[in-house]
Amino acid sequence: MQQRYERLQAFGKQLPFAKVYYREDWQTIYFEVAGKMFGTMSPELSETAIITLKGEPEKNEEWREIYSDIVAGYHMNKKHWNSITLSTEELSDEELEQMIQLSYNLVWQKISAKTRKELTK
Repeated sequence: MQQRYERLQAFGKQLPFAKVYYREDWQTIYFEVAGKMFGTMSPELSETAIITLKGEPEKNEEWREIYSDIVAGYHMNKKHWNSITLSTEELSDEELEQMIQLSYNLVWQKISAKTRKELTK
């Protein structure tokens, strides 16, 4: 599980303009792009450690029905966010990376054109 924990953080960090760091005021690993959150992750590994990611509402519902390790986002808008148990064997690392990518994309799309243009100069 340590490898997965490190792998998911590294994947988040390699996304364009993304930052992944420990956010002290929230006591969580925080995934952001242009100051906007696209995920959080438990700061310490345990059997209950989770990653919370944004998703499309219809797909979120579908994933919750299919996978017992995916639930409505912990401390988030339940329609738009899912929490996934990091110790899951139902999902591969690659599938979790795809979910991180989707979350990033959804947030990136909502960032103003002006901000995106400034970042891509």
